[in-house]
Amino acid sequence: MTLKEFFLLLRSDLVRLDDPLHQRDDAKVNYLNLLNPRFFPVFFIRLARYCHKKKLLYPFAVFFTWLNFFIFGVECTPRCEIGYGLLLPHTSGTVIGAAEIGHNVTIFQGVTLGAVSLDMHFDVTTRPVIRNGVIVGAGAKVLGGITIDEFSKIGANSVVLNSIPANCTVVGIPGKVVVSNA
Repeated sequence: MTLKEFFLLLRSDLVRLDDPLHQRDDAKVNYLNLLNPRFFPVFFIRLARYCHKKKLLYPFAVFFTWLNFFIFGVECTPRCEIGYGLLLPHTSGTVIGAAEIGHNVTIFQGVTLGAVSLDMHFDVTTRPVIRNGVIVGAGAKVLGGITIDEFSKIGANSVVLNSIPANCTVVGIPGKVVVSNA
């Protein structure tokens, strides 16, 4: 990741704070959002990822990951590749251990994205892939080597253990598709 890419990601995250439903195309940045408490956890996630990709800065990746955990309650591995426009409206108790997260994804508080079993070596085959435009509701758990396809919605407190097609709404334990707009 280059420094330019890092700043472009941050810019997209700032724009997303003003337009959470991504309805406008004018994409103007409100720099007052630099002071928005919803931006800081995303900033630390981006900073940890940037440092993780630079060999000499790797210790800082660990530092920013822990700082984010202690201040905002977000545990996010710097190994997870996250697209532009990440939105974390509330952060407490969020665990992001996915293999990959797409663009314009919204993740609410108490969400866990990770492996089904103990995986301390970050095997991407045991971790979920979240595609573009997905919304993950508060308290939801998305576990295992599955894919949540584009523009799907995971209901609050759902437990998803199987891949979900695009444009679906999933609720329950275990998560079941209740609306499919595919």
